[in-house]
Amino acid sequence: QVQLVEAGGGLVQPGGSLRLPCAASGFTFSRVPMSWYRQAPGKEREFAALILTTGSTVYADSVKGRFTISRDNAKNTVYLQMNNLKVEDTAVYYCKGTFANDYWGQGTQVTVSS
Repeated sequence: QVQLVEAGGGLVQPGGSLRLPCAASGFTFSRVPMSWYRQAPGKEREFAALILTTGSTVYADSVKGRFTISRDNAKNTVYLQMNNLKVEDTAVYYCKGTFANDYWGQGTQVTVSS
């Protein structure tokens, strides 16, 4: 059974940092591209970052230079390091694994507010 479990969300002030882990199970993690998406209140879910099995990364323009996606294949975990957070980064953050189908975690809330 495929499972993706995000954690690490919370309330942070503008300019602060958070690190979101997403623990994966039920599939061969090292062979699967992993990504992070986010959904702000009243908006559609949007792409944030992608890491391929090679370690290559892609970022949305809105997070480029502030967010870093990484993966630890030994721990079956993908991370999203978020620095210099802005109010507009407030959203539920989801990780996704893509193989055969798209598999999503349940999401973790990130709120950026003073």
